[in-house]
Amino acid sequence: MSKIEIDGREYLVDGTQNLLHACLSVGLDLPYFCWHPALGSVGACRQCAVVAYRDQKDDKGRIVMACMTPASDGARLSVQAPQAVDFRATVVEWLMLNHPHDCPVCEEGGECHLQDMTVMTGHTSRRYRGRKRTFENQYLGPFLKHEMNRCITCYRCVRFYGDYAGGSDLAAFGSRDRMYFGRHTDGVLENPFSGNLVEVCPTGVFTDKPFGETYTRKWDLQSAPSVCGGCAVGCNTSPGERYGRLKRVHNRYHHDINGYFLCDRGRFGAGFVNESVRLRNAGQRRDDGAYDELTADAAVTRLAALISDRDVVGIGSPRASLESNVALRALVGANRFSTGLGATDAVLVSIVLQQLAAAPDACPTIADVESADAILVLGEDVLNTAPRIALALRQAVRNRAFDDAREVGIPLWQDVGVRSHAQRRLSPLFIATLRSTALDDVATGTVRGDPAALTRLAREIAARLRADTAPGASGETSMATTVAAALRGAKRPLIVSGTGAGSAELLKAAAEVAAAVGPACGLLQVIPECNSLGAALVDGDLSVVDALQRAREGAVLIVLENDLYRRAPVELVVDTLTTATVAVLDSVATATAQRASLVLPVASFVECEGTYVNYESRAQRFFAVYEPAAPIAPAWRWLSRAANALGCAELSFHHVDDITAHCATLPNLSGVSAAAPSANYRGAAFQRIARQPHRYSGRTAMHADRNVHEPKARLDDESPLAFSMEGVNSAESALRPFVWSPGWNSNQAVARFQQEVGGPLRGGDPGVRLITRDAVAIRDVPLPVSLAAQDGLHLLPLYEIFGSDELSAYAPAIIERMSEPTLVLNPTDAQRLGVTTGEGVRCADLTFAVRLDADMAPGCAGYVRGLPGSWSEAPAAATLERDPTFKPNPTVFARG
Repeated sequence: MSKIEIDGREYLVDGTQNLLHACLSVGLDLPYFCWHPALGSVGACRQCAVVAYRDQKDDKGRIVMACMTPASDGARLSVQAPQAVDFRATVVEWLMLNHPHDCPVCEEGGECHLQDMTVMTGHTSRRYRGRKRTFENQYLGPFLKHEMNRCITCYRCVRFYGDYAGGSDLAAFGSRDRMYFGRHTDGVLENPFSGNLVEVCPTGVFTDKPFGETYTRKWDLQSAPSVCGGCAVGCNTSPGERYGRLKRVHNRYHHDINGYFLCDRGRFGAGFVNESVRLRNAGQRRDDGAYDELTADAAVTRLAALISDRDVVGIGSPRASLESNVALRALVGANRFSTGLGATDAVLVSIVLQQLAAAPDACPTIADVESADAILVLGEDVLNTAPRIALALRQAVRNRAFDDAREVGIPLWQDVGVRSHAQRRLSPLFIATLRSTALDDVATGTVRGDPAALTRLAREIAARLRADTAPGASGETSMATTVAAALRGAKRPLIVSGTGAGSAELLKAAAEVAAAVGPACGLLQVIPECNSLGAALVDGDLSVVDALQRAREGAVLIVLENDLYRRAPVELVVDTLTTATVAVLDSVATATAQRASLVLPVASFVECEGTYVNYESRAQRFFAVYEPAAPIAPAWRWLSRAANALGCAELSFHHVDDITAHCATLPNLSGVSAAAPSANYRGAAFQRIARQPHRYSGRTAMHADRNVHEPKARLDDESPLAFSMEGVNSAESALRPFVWSPGWNSNQAVARFQQEVGGPLRGGDPGVRLITRDAVAIRDVPLPVSLAAQDGLHLLPLYEIFGSDELSAYAPAIIERMSEPTLVLNPTDAQRLGVTTGEGVRCADLTFAVRLDADMAPGCAGYVRGLPGSWSEAPAAATLERDPTFKPNPTVFARG
């Protein structure tokens, strides 16, 4: 720590950081543009000027840029010195010369960092009367809207997009005062983290395009703390609503998980909640297939009648909340409950749980991933299965650059200095996967192979680490030796694997490598969906196939937020839905819901409270952003009402805290109540937390076309939050709907809620890990028979960030980025089948576009799992044949 003096007052600050970081960490207002906590310092905008003094005798000082000056012990400086104030005012004035001053029509208005900084510097009037520089805007795809005339040349966009996220199709063009930030030509920004430009840009150059289509002023958004349902990482989000529609999703800072950034699937994939695919009414199917609409009471009565005095089985879901899964398990009984995981996923998640229980401390957070100095990725296409982890891996390879910078005395926040000195020297990252990945450009070495080959490689690496010199297969020995040496010599080694390759042996081999490295080695196993781990912890005696077979034998089947076509063989699902009585509770009209006997509309994640459990077993609570329109209700509430109608008072949960408390009675979920405060929490101010900012326009303005009288806000009994602007606007981290502080209206206000800038949130980051050593009992799940095509091609699952996730595939913006179903073949296999790129093949009544990839192992064919028109699990016996009638879909694009 360093002791520094600012305007006559002493502060203890982090001496390894710069003065801007120090000033913001102690709560001082100092304007800036180009600096960002995650990007470091480049000194491009000259806005954070302060006066630095040599010693106590110096009364003149000199102007320095706070972001480029170390917070050295004994430093004496002034933020309020007249020359610093005048300098900052001059800088913001010249930065604003070409700005259009279009705040009334700018979509960033009210949440704009530029607005905050101009007010902070006192720039309230414009003297310049000359002509302004103007540019043409570009089409950048379905996610972002471009308005270059608002640019103040801070370089944040290209630094994040290129240096941090690894994108190559956004750049700075021009010179002097005519800098242009965009693509070389119109087109889709390809990088899957492009949506972060909305929050990274301090002005309105890059804005949220789907949000702009039904725009609402930022201060009129009602928000709540939430958790992304796009994958198992569990990124924290802050969705915003107006007029009963989800308007946008913003990043909610979590130091250990997502930090400042989200992937594009998490940011734009929630659009499904507004679409026609949503189930909004209860219905009972007639014999002719049409549905009769039911009232909520009639639907509950019908559900109770279906399960009264009859055998009943339930299928849960890895995308449903912990509470809903537990409610269904309680209603039908553990011996008649299935977690809803497909056969392969059930096995693989069970193995991951066993590994977590054996060594819970080995599972790293994303912040831990970023500190790793030697990494081996085994079988997992991380960018497409857990995108935020891939972004962390891209930062981890810079750790050698940071180590080199320390040796020569370059401060780590000096971004240009660190990068220039590193000269592309990277920490070792080895990638052994089924096909090429988006991280290959920063990899030290890559290997391609099928799961069996990758497993052999992993076990040879483990043997090398144990000093076992047994020879390996041809081509694997040198790689195994190199990887083993890198892992052995690292201080913070990391193994990343997961369920993506569909191989139980590969999961076990990854754990063997981690064990051979030693206790310092982290082991991160990626799992499929947002609550896969939570569903497995709930546990049940039946597999999905068992439950379907019971239904075919006469049992009533209750399906919770699950499309069975993604979990079991299609023939079995079709036969079950045709012959059995099936009740579906879901938020979207899946193929399963469309063939059910009874359908009940379920609240989405932005319309109710619930808990997800991420890959590290961290239970995190999400809260309702707005009230769903009746009769939509949380799934657990539908089930509770049915139990009440049956006279099962012990299963009639009247409040979300009741069902959460019941979750905590299960052996594997005892800590879940600590994930967030209960509904009666009021904090130090003894007030609720306001979902609406203090500038909210109010309910009168919203409903003036119907009634000029302001309707009373409904009291939220389910959480400590209020559907109102009344209450406190700050609270402990798990309950904070948005960030705001006086003078800080943009997302940069998060610094006011951190222990220090870029550090953990005050009071700790949200969530609680459920798995402690040997505290979880997980049953062994029998391994299903390996799936292979009859012609000898082994069908392997591949993933894409846009389309593999079920719910985001219903979001309009994501649909525009989805590709058509593709089968990836090795050129030798394609030649044998007589097909080439652009042609089609048929397999099990599905048609795929052919794509050739020399990296695909011979004898294997890769399909994109979960993509509409593809499989979630490949069929057990299928023949590939050329489809002469195939025509590619010209409306589908996935690249710029």
